[in-house]
Amino acid sequence: MVTLPDFMADTALARLFAQEHRDGDAAWFSLPGGSTLYAPGEAADYLYFLRTGRLGAFRREEGQESQFLGVIRPGEPAGEMAMIAGAPHSANLVALRDSEILALPRAAFFEAVERDPDVMIELSRLMIRRARQAGAHASIGDPSVYGFIGVESGKPIRPIVERIAHAIGALGYSVTVEGGAALLAPTEWFSSVERSHDFVLYVAEAEETAWKHVVGRQVDRLFRVGRGDRRPPPVIPSYASGPLAAQKLVDLILLQPAGVSHPKGSAEWLNATQAARLFHVRENGLADVERLARVLTGQSVGLVLSGGGARAYAHIGAIQALRERGVPIDFVGGASMGAVIAAGLAMGWDDGEMETRIRKAFVESSPLDDIAFPLVAMTRGEKVRTRLHEHFDDIEIADLWLPFFCVSSNLTSGAYHLHRQGVLRDALRASISLPGVLPPVADGTQVLVDGAVMKNFPADVMRAFQLGPIIGVDVTRGRSITADDVDRPASLWRWLVSGEWRKGPPIVALLMRAATVSTGRDLTASREASDVLITPKLDKIDIRDWKAFEPAVTAGYLAAGQALDGLGRPVTAMRRRPSLAEQTRISDGRR
Repeated sequence: MVTLPDFMADTALARLFAQEHRDGDAAWFSLPGGSTLYAPGEAADYLYFLRTGRLGAFRREEGQESQFLGVIRPGEPAGEMAMIAGAPHSANLVALRDSEILALPRAAFFEAVERDPDVMIELSRLMIRRARQAGAHASIGDPSVYGFIGVESGKPIRPIVERIAHAIGALGYSVTVEGGAALLAPTEWFSSVERSHDFVLYVAEAEETAWKHVVGRQVDRLFRVGRGDRRPPPVIPSYASGPLAAQKLVDLILLQPAGVSHPKGSAEWLNATQAARLFHVRENGLADVERLARVLTGQSVGLVLSGGGARAYAHIGAIQALRERGVPIDFVGGASMGAVIAAGLAMGWDDGEMETRIRKAFVESSPLDDIAFPLVAMTRGEKVRTRLHEHFDDIEIADLWLPFFCVSSNLTSGAYHLHRQGVLRDALRASISLPGVLPPVADGTQVLVDGAVMKNFPADVMRAFQLGPIIGVDVTRGRSITADDVDRPASLWRWLVSGEWRKGPPIVALLMRAATVSTGRDLTASREASDVLITPKLDKIDIRDWKAFEPAVTAGYLAAGQALDGLGRPVTAMRRRPSLAEQTRISDGRR
């Protein structure tokens, strides 16, 4: 007969499963780590209850990265929403560790609920809490157990993990750091520690081989820690459990020397570790440590900037408003011109440098006036290429201070192309290659054009990389083009003398707008993925008016300020999960 741990005994749901198992209706089974409990589209015929272990929920939309929705811990149910609704499951549920599960048939559950209504009340509260945590994005439960494994001997990594723990504590959570002394601890010890703290950080130094294997099997997400000022070792053992590796839940932290202007050689580390995400931490970098604390607690902020030609200047004003209000920016991404400005953020440009560089690259002279005989495009694209090289040099995406992505559109495959590695300026050149305006970019046999064609506002892409709140700035709304914008110039001579030709002929406006019109479904998904949506009023700014810098920046600043000031709480708190102490106070108040 299966018994339930003492800490579960005071819940109606646990008592239900214990009784149903004694009566023979609830079946017990073990689920090896890496195995799937259920998959999207499968019938929800059972309510599951996790006795031991840990489950991870994942969802993958067509054409998107797999999204980690969260974890289910011992004492919690799984599959309750789909079972009660009588709908198929919508996510993959995978065992992150060897787990023990009880399964109760749907009919038996509803019969039991009639006998004990407290079960449905408790389950309803759980579903409401999960829905609130999820917002619109169906997160199940936040990960809370993390592992840190040193890649090479020498400098210990525990001090940096202790600093991260201190930053987590400053956010109002209980946290503990446990090292190799726990190697021989019984399973119950691990369960007790993880149950009594909001966050548990297991740290294994490079020489603690046996403990590294334990850590790799015990955590929700694993971080390898290396030295950014050295090349990676020839061989880097994984130590990650099969589920962590298969679901890409292994990240990389590179410790950087104090005072380094930019990391170097990070791509080699990424290739050696196959990490899902990369974080740089400077030796004296309090901001870097605080960023990791936000990432671990689900309070990191992702900023996504849409394409929109000259209207994308509004992103600069929005960023200024964010910085004035102390909103941290931890992940950045964008499409087309939004990608260029996001890249500046990831480079570490402050407000002054951002304005100076964007003015020099786009305002002082048009980037699109190297008109060519239009075999493949209206321009040669050499001015754009030169300016990207001037401002971004040969920097690799992996060497940026902030995690960054941009998107282009793959005409060969018919899907958007995600750029997270490689030379930054090459990725940006692809992301801003408006079809017909700039020549496309060849990537092997693939033909890449402007990201705006297939994913102009990639806020939903950001959700695959982080669980915290997302701020989206969409500059595509409002009037963009009318019949007047595509009229043939009344006087070709006057059009040339006035300098209007530097914007390109009217066909350029037509091509640019055609390339940045998102489908309703795609735009809805991206806007729903944004916890804070900023939509500057840009009706009077032409998409190709590269001189309209000040009014666009002002519009972005005003729109961002209005959106942020209307929240009533900090952005970082929008997805903040309550601490154990807060949950206890809420529970006591309910009693």
